[in-house]
Amino acid sequence: MRRETQNVLLVLLGGALLKIGLSGDYLRYVKPSHQPWLLGAAAVMLALGTVAIVRDVVAARRAAVVDHTGHHHDARSAWLLVLPVLAVFLVAPPALGADSVKRDAAAGAVQGARQPESPFPPLPAGDVVPLTVTEFVTRAGWDAANSLTGRTVSLTGFVVHESGDTMLARMVIGCCAADASPVLVRLVGDVAETLGETPEDTWLAVTGTVVPGTATRETGFRPDLTVHTVREVNEPADPYEY
Repeated sequence: MRRETQNVLLVLLGGALLKIGLSGDYLRYVKPSHQPWLLGAAAVMLALGTVAIVRDVVAARRAAVVDHTGHHHDARSAWLLVLPVLAVFLVAPPALGADSVKRDAAAGAVQGARQPESPFPPLPAGDVVPLTVTEFVTRAGWDAANSLTGRTVSLTGFVVHESGDTMLARMVIGCCAADASPVLVRLVGDVAETLGETPEDTWLAVTGTVVPGTATRETGFRPDLTVHTVREVNEPADPYEY
């Protein structure tokens, strides 16, 4: 690859990182705490590429030697490397959804959360307690005090249909989307039965109560939730949990 092509690609890649870092699209790749690193890498690439291009232009103007050999380097194939960079500018990838959940299940992934090392804090007061799906699944499986029993919670996630059941799911990432794993809650009760025709990847906000004793090793630590209310919502700006 010619030096000029390398410099242009460096600027384009830096611009792509800057774009996804400032627009919020980076949340489909990595967790929020990584944004400063993306922006820093983008700034370094843009600076290096720009300086290199300026130096080459200045050097070319100073050069008085004309190449009469007729030797020509065809850089057209090198410019094909610009296409993946342009794809980052033009196409935002969708968040991981129902297909990813099913692939993990087919691979034998444990559909639950890891046991925490510290005791659970008390649930806040109120008629409805907002929780992440991860918090709900973890408490249902490992809270010896059964703090969820009898409490109405609100959860937000996307629909997954599996073996005739309707699940509410979220993808949890530790570092980036490459290590994402699903947490699932099975929706049960009369209200849940109306969700059988709801398209997969539809985002829902539900309220309900845990069915005690359903988050066991046999179920992959996936609890059941008796649904009280349900409404369709937009996909959140950050679709992942951490």
